[in-house]
Amino acid sequence: MGNDSLSEAEIDALREIAGTMVPADAALGVPGADDTAILADIVKSMGRDLPLVRKAIAEITAKSFASLDRDKREALINDMHGSRAAPIVALGRVVLGAYYRDDRVLLALKHEARAPFPRGYILEQGDWSLLDAVRHRPPLWRDDRKELAT
Repeated sequence: MGNDSLSEAEIDALREIAGTMVPADAALGVPGADDTAILADIVKSMGRDLPLVRKAIAEITAKSFASLDRDKREALINDMHGSRAAPIVALGRVVLGAYYRDDRVLLALKHEARAPFPRGYILEQGDWSLLDAVRHRPPLWRDDRKELAT
């Protein structure tokens, strides 16, 4: 195992963890995050999150993850995610990022299997009044122009 990649044991643990985080759903026709192609994308796209993901995998496997049943695995991951600790947040970001890049997932969600740019997507207009609370809030920044005038 190098510092720039996961070991085979870490990849095996990641497969189990990712499959628990996002299980396959035959009714919707979507694979789980433990799918071979999605898992390969997860491993390939970690980048700077690798140390945090490695730590999350170690923390999860230290809690006898492999020996737990499905419900207890989900509860463990949900509890850890509730802590909002950096390693589990990074793991979730990497897993979900790769999952939602998969063409099969996009097609199941009735999206074109393409990047959002250069054509972009059309969004329906929403309720702009939801921004009124922000518009009427006093500025959060210092106004340097006043200081320059004095």
